[in-house]
Amino acid sequence: MNSLKPLVCVVLSGLMVGPPPMLGSSHREAPITALDHKADITDIYAFVSYDDPSKVTLIMNVDPLLEPGNGPNYFPFDDNVLYTINVDNTNSATANVQFQFQFTTHIQNPSLFTGFAGSGAGINAPANSPPPVAPGTPIIPPAITSLSGPGAAGLNLSQTYTVTMIKNGVSTPLGSGTMYAVPTNVGPRTMPNYPALAQQGIFNLGNGIRAFAGTVDDPFYIDLGAAFDTLNFRAGAGAGVLSPATDANDNTNTAPDFVSGYNVNTLAIEVPIAMLTRTGTVVPATSPAATIGVWGTTARPRTTVRRAPLPAASGGAYSQIQRMGNPLINELIIGTGSKDFWSMSQPVNDSQFANFDLDPLLARVLNALYGINIPKPPRADLLPLVTYAAPIAAAGTPAGPIADLLRLNTGVAPTAMASRRRLGVLAGDNAGFPNGRRVSDDVTDIAARAVAGIFCGATAACTDSTGAVFMGSQVPRIGDGVNTNDVPYQETFPYVAFAQSGRNRRHIDPGEPGCTMGVGAPCPVN
Repeated sequence: MNSLKPLVCVVLSGLMVGPPPMLGSSHREAPITALDHKADITDIYAFVSYDDPSKVTLIMNVDPLLEPGNGPNYFPFDDNVLYTINVDNTNSATANVQFQFQFTTHIQNPSLFTGFAGSGAGINAPANSPPPVAPGTPIIPPAITSLSGPGAAGLNLSQTYTVTMIKNGVSTPLGSGTMYAVPTNVGPRTMPNYPALAQQGIFNLGNGIRAFAGTVDDPFYIDLGAAFDTLNFRAGAGAGVLSPATDANDNTNTAPDFVSGYNVNTLAIEVPIAMLTRTGTVVPATSPAATIGVWGTTARPRTTVRRAPLPAASGGAYSQIQRMGNPLINELIIGTGSKDFWSMSQPVNDSQFANFDLDPLLARVLNALYGINIPKPPRADLLPLVTYAAPIAAAGTPAGPIADLLRLNTGVAPTAMASRRRLGVLAGDNAGFPNGRRVSDDVTDIAARAVAGIFCGATAACTDSTGAVFMGSQVPRIGDGVNTNDVPYQETFPYVAFAQSGRNRRHIDPGEPGCTMGVGAPCPVN
């Protein structure tokens, strides 16, 4: 039994909730990232592209809960952070392919008080302009319609970036021109056609690769306030156990989406599958080479010197700040005193966290709050979520070391929008989480049910506290009542919705009308 301890502990680190009980993704989950928002990874996504099954889309979101109207600097990427999306294709929990993003900030007009300004065709000083500014002097630049050139005169704060692919130790810069990060959506006067502006941020890097970086709507959704209140889910949404009708409706919320109206910074890249597999080809789902592991990291230079009033200067090798693979990780069973150490460690070494409790704390909380039956530890039913194993990986795939990676079988075709299900594999939609993760997957409900034992009987035998057989079919429809995002996703790259308007954004709160995308019944308070 002791031989299972390293395995089960790390499994639980990817799926369990620790004090305080919550089901958020990685939004400010560790002390170091609570103080370093720019290096905080909120979510990682990996899925076969909806409109081109020969490619995979990889997305890393950073800098959580960005208030769209919070100027004047808003929330650019950090020039000192190295953002990396890592891919393991040898079942080793080490990176065989990496995509590194680095940013450079440009201030076009140092005297301008805000990062973005513009209106119409531009506005000049009026006839009553006091000296020394003469009437007719240009004051306000034209509205921002482009990321560069004449239409970008009001883009005072501009960011360019590079993407470097490191494959088997060889670095290759991707793309040949200047790539611009898409700025936040300030509002309709400054950026009158924001979707068209954001579309300009999709860059072709050659060899079938596309990239996008910028501020977007946060695709994650959850009733976070209720989750933080010791899983005090609202009675109007089922009080933590959804009705059959609510659970089957992927397009309607019966609880407020806490993340509604917030933005996040995203780094997205679409890559041919053949560039990611160890065979260098597209392989069927039944091949051991089809499944890859994906995780993101952020890193900063080891040394930063504060030189006030001069800018700080940084240098030296990069040191990892955070990592993320599966959703619902570091806030979970990793103790507060070890969260930063976990963040800065490598997935291949995850067995070192075997000192943590073998019981999923969330399962205990659900048992205490709702009286539901739960499996008895150790929880071998969760092992496939941290190894290369069925039902994600094909038979014969080397399991590899225990490691927190988001595992994606690249041979599983994408599910058409009409048939896509928020519960992914649990609802028979095998192109969704935990087979990779799409932006629309309801990882809150999926993870809660997994911890409650829904995989029992499918991936391993389980028993309950009495020693009786425990089957996944016993697990109730655990959920928070938030089944979809507050704005529609896109069906093409980069798949996330573009940024919410700073002037016109809306946070959907308890008691407000329009619980789902601004329409429908009021969100319940209790």
